[in-house]
Amino acid sequence: MSRTTTPSGSGPLKLVVVGGGSTYTPELIDGFARLRDSLPIGELVLVDPAADRLELVGGLARRIFAKQGHPGLITTSTDLDASVQGADAVLLQLRVGGQAARGQDETWPLECGCVGQETTGAGGLAKALRTVPVVLDIAERVRRANPDAWIVDFTNPVGIVTRALQTAGHKAVGLCNVAIGFQRKFAGLLGVAPERVQLDHVGLNHLTWERGVRLDGKDVLPELLENFGPAIAEDLELPLSLVRQLGTVPSYYLRYFYEHDNVVAELKVKGSRASEVAAIEQQLLAMYGDPALDQKPELLAKRGGAFYSEAAVNLVASLLGTGSPAGAVQVVNVTNNGTLPFLPDDSVIEVPATVGRDGAAPLPVPPVEPLYAGLIAHVTAYEQLALDAALRGGRDRVFQALLAHPLVGQIDLADQLTDRLIAHNHEHLAWA
Repeated sequence: MSRTTTPSGSGPLKLVVVGGGSTYTPELIDGFARLRDSLPIGELVLVDPAADRLELVGGLARRIFAKQGHPGLITTSTDLDASVQGADAVLLQLRVGGQAARGQDETWPLECGCVGQETTGAGGLAKALRTVPVVLDIAERVRRANPDAWIVDFTNPVGIVTRALQTAGHKAVGLCNVAIGFQRKFAGLLGVAPERVQLDHVGLNHLTWERGVRLDGKDVLPELLENFGPAIAEDLELPLSLVRQLGTVPSYYLRYFYEHDNVVAELKVKGSRASEVAAIEQQLLAMYGDPALDQKPELLAKRGGAFYSEAAVNLVASLLGTGSPAGAVQVVNVTNNGTLPFLPDDSVIEVPATVGRDGAAPLPVPPVEPLYAGLIAHVTAYEQLALDAALRGGRDRVFQALLAHPLVGQIDLADQLTDRLIAHNHEHLAWA
């Protein structure tokens, strides 16, 4: 039976994390524990088909709650349908095919001279094809159990997955930690509290630019670039001259576009991030099994997902009306609806939005410069074709999505990548 979300401060919530056996989860748990006044959780269910990992992560999660004095109950389950009954919100953080599939995504595109990456280019398309059908099945089961529940998607590629969810009519918002990472980075450089900093963040998931950094409402981005340009450019692995010429801060993922060939050459030498993450995960899981461990280990920071927990708490609290004031501004993945007039209304964009019980409404965005608008429009067209391929399958649709991608765009290359994608993902593609 579904239930109505409780008003601010008037009762505990039930949250479900699908992919709860992820090594990310203790980061999320730590945020739930520290920020419990914003998000009063009565029951937290970690759901994952990998029962062995789930028990390790669940045990640490309970110890974190106990150490920090959180009264909420943490349970684990491999039964999704039972777990989502009565849930107020369901968070999705799953990886279809695990790190093995990610390792392939980061490897076979390199054979064709293209970047191998889990969300960008051909590897990103492979992940979308594997992920969208699974996420839509989960969302439909959530809707049957409780149509009032919010779905928060952290599963990559977030933009395509969120568009799939929203197109199917689900109560869903997409979340990425890039924006909050920049906010915390800039606040640290300025020596101020993070809540004093807001970003003029625009683009698509993993294709964004910070066109302004507002400290108490005043844009201080020129000052940041003047005083801290070298450090910012080093973090982005982009030339300082480019960052200063643009006068914006691109996300790290723009490096795959701005320096594609250099990145390909590097990746062919240093190997995949997936193999590095897999090794970190094994170390983390061994740590999680230690009954004396009752906090997230420092090694978790190397896994990625920094500040994900705080972004997730803020978003869920706003959607459920338990935390921030109504209309709190957060950077989320949301339906365009005319915000960027050069994109279709049903596109999903990543911009600041007001978030409340009715969902997320994007704030007005100043006109986007052609240098950025052109790439945004190009990748949006690819994402539309990628979603069509994920929903309906077929080699021709995969080929068209790759041909449309700005990092592919050539017939022979798209043909080669299509064959490799299908061969490496055959077991995950019902139509293949």
